[in-house]
Formats: sequence, structure tokens, C-alpha cells
Amino acid sequence: MQKTVEFREHNGLLDDPQALRRQMESDGYLFFRGLLPADEIVALRRRILQICDNYGWIAPGTELMDGIADPSADAMEPFCGVGVPPAAYGDVQCLESFHRLAHNPRLVTMLGQLFDEAALVHALKIARLMIPAKGNAPTPAHQDHIFIQGTKTVYTCWMPLGDCPRRLGGLSVLRGSHKLGILPVRAAEGAGGRHVILDDESEQEWFETDFEIGDVLVFHSLTVHKSIPNLTENQIRLSVDYRYQPPSLPIERKSITPHCQVLPWEEIYADWKSEELQYYWRDYDLEFKEYDVSLVELQEA
Repeated sequence: MQKTVEFREHNGLLDDPQALRRQMESDGYLFFRGLLPADEIVALRRRILQICDNYGWIAPGTELMDGIADPSADAMEPFCGVGVPPAAYGDVQCLESFHRLAHNPRLVTMLGQLFDEAALVHALKIARLMIPAKGNAPTPAHQDHIFIQGTKTVYTCWMPLGDCPRRLGGLSVLRGSHKLGILPVRAAEGAGGRHVILDDESEQEWFETDFEIGDVLVFHSLTVHKSIPNLTENQIRLSVDYRYQPPSLPIERKSITPHCQVLPWEEIYADWKSEELQYYWRDYDLEFKEYDVSLVELQEA
């Protein structure tokens, strides 16, 4: 029988790199309460919700920061598993603050402790604007590695852009699943379109929580995870996915391109105030590994 368990908090390990590594090796995830400053996240949330409002997806007469969707939002055509069409997603990708958050020193320092070397922030960064609408199915249980590839030593940092109780649809992680290796997949609805096939689902421990602003969930690229359905009637769930790896290990070229190729870097960078984070990965002597399409090929359950 599947069990749902509350995430264990690991803030107490932040000053002990060896303990952080042992914990990740054991469970395949780390969870930190309030790791990031709320004001930085609130500012990004406001910018993204303003984009939603520009496209008419915020309910008239509601507070912008509440993220209440207009009922007509179900007429949207979601793109690439991010919840909104390409034009709006391109606007999000152009936000300098969206990219800069991934480079927050608290994140980069913590990942450096895990790698025991400087952390490379993947240029590909994902925002999800999950409006309760037809076509925005929850992300199925999957492993990131089959999509990211390169080295398996890639960690995803997932964080909500605002408080995210279970009913709003946070993230759930299968404890210890990174030890199972690369799993076969079947077709499924939701982002990625792939659901892992597990031999024994009877003893699964799915960890989840009511996320608060500033919380960060970190997990290994082989850790099985899924999104929880958004059970609210009309509230938008905003979240981001950032990926990190040791720069000494192989990387797949897609990880240094804009997510889903929604826009070229030249257009994304056009209105940025700083050049500091533009093309920063070119400062590394990266080893590129070819994409293996067999990892996403479908199998019968």
C-alpha cells in the first residue's frame, strides 16, 4: 500500500557538507524550509502574475498577487508542459529576475557542498504557470535524467513562487527511488508525457508537504517525483525548476539552451540590465554528451 509521508527538513545539515551528501545518498532528496529570501520570490511572483494579467488570465476584481484565474483561462492551449502558450512563456523567459534566482548564493553554495566542487547552473530554466484549465494535467511520476541526460549527477531545485499547500498542487517525491537506476516509461498525460514503470508499487513512500514561500526541494536526477493535482477552483500554481551539476562532468547541449527553444538567447537578453549572467556557461570547458533517445522510448506497462 502506498504511503504519504511528511518531508523531513534538512536545514540543520547546511553547515555539514558530509551530512548533506549522506542524506542525499540515502533518500535522494533534501528539503529546506525558508532557504531563500521571501522578498526576492515575491518580486518574481508579481512579475509573472503581471504577465498572466497582460494576457487576460487573472480574474477581474481580484488581487493580482492572489493569482486567481479568470474562468475563460480554460480556452488556453498549454505549451511544453509549462501551463501557458508560447508567447506568454517567452515573456517569462525574458525576465532577468527569473534567471537570477537560480544563481542565489544560498542555492549555489548548498549545491557546491553536495558536489564538493563549484556548481554549474544549467542555462535551461523552467517556470510552470499551472492554471486550473483543460489540458493542464498534473506532471506524472518520472525521473528527470531521461530528459536532462548528460551526467546522472544533476540535482533539480524545485520551489514554489509563493505559499503552496497540498491543495494547490505541490511536488511529491518517492523516497530512495534514485537507487533503482534508469526506469522504463509508458505514455502519460502531463509535462514530459512519460510515467515510470515500477516493479512494486505496494511499499512506496511518497513524501510531500504544504510548501511555504522560500522553501526549496532538491532531488537527484534519478529520483522519481510527480506533481500533486491542483484541487483549487481557480488559483494559479507558480513554480520554478532549476538544475545544477559539477562542471567537470558531461552535459547534454540542450541544458545550455532556452527551455523548449521558446526564444533565442539574444531576444531573452535584449532588455536585461546586466550582462553578468549572459552566456556564463561559456566560461567553462564543458564536455558534451550526445542525447540518447532510447531513454524516452515507450514500453508496455
